[in-house]
Amino acid sequence: MKNEKITSGKWKEFREQKWISAFEPQLLFVAFVFACLSAAIGMQITATVGTAPNTSILGVIFAILLGKIPLKFFTRFCNLERQNLVQTMCSAAAFSAGNTCFVAVATFFLMGEHSYMLYAALSCAIGMIISIVIMGKFYDSEIFPAVGAWPPGVATADAIVAGDEGGKKARQLIQGVVVGMIGSYFKIPMAGVGIVFISSIPAMAALGFGLITRGYSTTLFNGFSIGASNIPQGFMIGAGVMALIQCLIMIFKTRKANVGYVAAPEWKPTVTNRKARKSMLEGLCMYVIGAIVIGLVSGIFSGMSAGKIAVWVIWSGAASIISALIVGMAAMNSGWFPGYAITTVIMTITLFMGFEPIPIAVMVGYVGAVGPCFSDMGYDLKTGWLIRGKSEDLERELKGRKEQVKIEIVGALVGVIAVILFATMLIGQNAIPPISSVFAKTVKSTADSKILYEMLMWAIPGFLTQAILGKWMCGVLFGTGLLLNSPKLGVVVLFAICLRLIFGTKWIDGRKAGLVAGDGLFGFFLNVYNAFF
Repeated sequence: MKNEKITSGKWKEFREQKWISAFEPQLLFVAFVFACLSAAIGMQITATVGTAPNTSILGVIFAILLGKIPLKFFTRFCNLERQNLVQTMCSAAAFSAGNTCFVAVATFFLMGEHSYMLYAALSCAIGMIISIVIMGKFYDSEIFPAVGAWPPGVATADAIVAGDEGGKKARQLIQGVVVGMIGSYFKIPMAGVGIVFISSIPAMAALGFGLITRGYSTTLFNGFSIGASNIPQGFMIGAGVMALIQCLIMIFKTRKANVGYVAAPEWKPTVTNRKARKSMLEGLCMYVIGAIVIGLVSGIFSGMSAGKIAVWVIWSGAASIISALIVGMAAMNSGWFPGYAITTVIMTITLFMGFEPIPIAVMVGYVGAVGPCFSDMGYDLKTGWLIRGKSEDLERELKGRKEQVKIEIVGALVGVIAVILFATMLIGQNAIPPISSVFAKTVKSTADSKILYEMLMWAIPGFLTQAILGKWMCGVLFGTGLLLNSPKLGVVVLFAICLRLIFGTKWIDGRKAGLVAGDGLFGFFLNVYNAFF
């Protein structure tokens, strides 16, 4: 994949500056204020709409506006890397509060197990921190290359650069934002159009066909509803197993290290296969240790035999690393992360292992925290990689990457603390995430052998699809489309693919990020309005 051409008008000046610390007092203070706001809004929107928005673009806008204030304290935020760190912390807080921790806490509330709500927050915090660290180690490997699509990360980087350069690039971005907002007003998912021009065509085609197959299944199959069956879960299980095998094959290949290069037309990873193997093993060990800590602290082990404890711990660790890899790869290729879908699949499998509802719910909260924050860290690192010059200065890139990981962890913890402080108040107002109701009902249900048989049968085509078209993650993305109920998005994605094939990408190069940003901003403010008014 060709490297994106994204530079800054002040790049020479920026390059000569020393690297920026995530714990710079002024930076941390401003980022903390915006992160608190992002976390609070993320919780409210999750309860009202179902999922928290990516607040990266909003964080960028705040940082850019601050940099325009003619006071020394604020002009520091003209720096691109500071803006990147602010948006990193904002998005981490929103994702951790809305998409993970609040969902887990509300699940226990709906189960009537109020005493476990704090343990749910703890399990999410542990899962998120491990995921952020592991993505920091995996990023720019052959599995998660920096030259991968990571569409939201590209959109955020374009916004930062356009705000810095002004001129033609800024005008094109604004044009894209306006069109994106207008389209969103008419309920057209314009982000899908922008992402099609950023991601690979096969990946987006697989997602589009999956969305249409699920959305129009009753018309296509004489009244049969795929969404009411277990076909999507089964297909995703098969595709996920094959994707995991492909990941293992990729990172265990014998290869010479490719470290210490200067960016060239041909991309070379900064994380070798040897380091990726080590990171995967470290991740598995960390997830297992995290599961042990959660099990001991929550007290769920007290009612289990030694054998069940071992199975629960090993499965929790394995499910976490599987979730991270599958959700992360889907997010990288398409811009959508099927976090809830993968968690539902893992939860369904766990039902057949004979555990009680509480241990299952604890594991669901732990595993459910992994995918969203793993993916969000990848998006933010993509933004940082672009504005730091795509590893032109390797030392600066690696230092900047570490600072982003640090501030992402802080943002995630801000989100967890926000949930601990305000979740009970929101739940008391009947503001409960819809997916929490699904989780609560599912963990109380009894496993049915017919369900298992149906999923295993449909796992076969998922396995084969991913095996044949794994280069573009088509199996996983088609499965993602089957799990999501959004036929309109499928139509838009396929229509945008036709536009790209006919007219190319040059005409939209400066505007595609604006489409994503405009759609996101309009949806963000509309959801805020609906949530509070």
